Amino acid sequence: MLTKETKVTLGILLTNLFIAFLGIGLVIPVLPTIMNELNMSGSVVGYMVAAFAITQLIVSPIAGKWADKYGRKIMIVMGLFIFGFSELLFGIGETVSVLFISRMLGGVSAAFIMPAVTAFIADITTMASRPKALGFMSAAISTGFIIGPGIGGFLAEIGTRVPFFAAALLGTLAAILSIVLLKEPERRIEEETVSKQASGFRRIFVPMYFIAFILIFVSSFGLAAFESLFSLFVDHKFSFTPKDIAIVITGGAIIGAIGQVVFFDGLTKRLGEIVLIRYCLAFSALLVFLMTIVNSYATILITTFLVFAGFDLIRPAITSYLSKIAGNEQGFVGGMNSMFTSLANIFGPIIGGVLFDIDLNYPYYFATVVLVLGLIMAIFWKQPKNYMR
Repeated sequence: MLTKETKVTLGILLTNLFIAFLGIGLVIPVLPTIMNELNMSGSVVGYMVAAFAITQLIVSPIAGKWADKYGRKIMIVMGLFIFGFSELLFGIGETVSVLFISRMLGGVSAAFIMPAVTAFIADITTMASRPKALGFMSAAISTGFIIGPGIGGFLAEIGTRVPFFAAALLGTLAAILSIVLLKEPERRIEEETVSKQASGFRRIFVPMYFIAFILIFVSSFGLAAFESLFSLFVDHKFSFTPKDIAIVITGGAIIGAIGQVVFFDGLTKRLGEIVLIRYCLAFSALLVFLMTIVNSYATILITTFLVFAGFDLIRPAITSYLSKIAGNEQGFVGGMNSMFTSLANIFGPIIGGVLFDIDLNYPYYFATVVLVLGLIMAIFWKQPKNYMR
């Protein structure tokens, strides 16, 4: 059960996350216009997306370590200010090089914010209340993404750069809100983790961490390959309009957010994180494969809605598991979580795009195989001794 003080602090953290991801979503509708204004090719945009992910990949392990060393609050505040500046820079940018710098700063901000917020939540919650809090965290992120593009499309009517300025303002307001209202949490004195036997990079390969990190990569890779090519897939195969695509993606995101808020806590208490992850991997693999078979609007709609629900339960389940075994290394596991997600976000769209050019079904076949391999690994995943339900 969350105390009143914890609920208030959690509410501030979730508001900050919502604002940050709302800001990210705001700019989505105007990116094609910016591309046309600066005569950017699709490959340049792809490199720009990769620049964000690569920067996040490089900075995340360092940021996670800093969150443990210097504190959660300072990393969140710095990340939000950097986010605001990166969006402002994109809004005033008139050259491709400036836009690349903006996206790289965006990657730095994501690397600063996510591990620190995850560690902050671990500090202020008990083992019993943590899954529910992490489910709310994932839902806040999803909801920001859902609402952002709609508001961004409205703001773009005023001016194509307005969504970026709005995102910059929101990020700065969230940073100020954090400075005023957030108090650095007391670190929970927990059992030292097994990974203390290893140092530096070798800690990644400690068994209680390694499988979880690999499954973060597997689930994020599957989602990235699925989501990044979905609009092209349904356009080429089913002649979907932009409106159809928006309905399907928004509906799927809403279903995923509901699953995180309403069902996640109960499922983790009944099944435990590891068993829930196994079920979700099997469920997601089946539905990704079904995408290559379904052929009517209704079945595509249902399949897509459900596949988002499957993917959206895996990540908070792994995050919850890691937070329970991490002891005093919450920042470290948060940084690794962010790093492996970034790695998947780089390679998922690239491999998916290459396979799509060969056959439009191939990315989904490949994602299915990756998810099944993850499921096999999860089946042999043993619960560590210091894991608490």
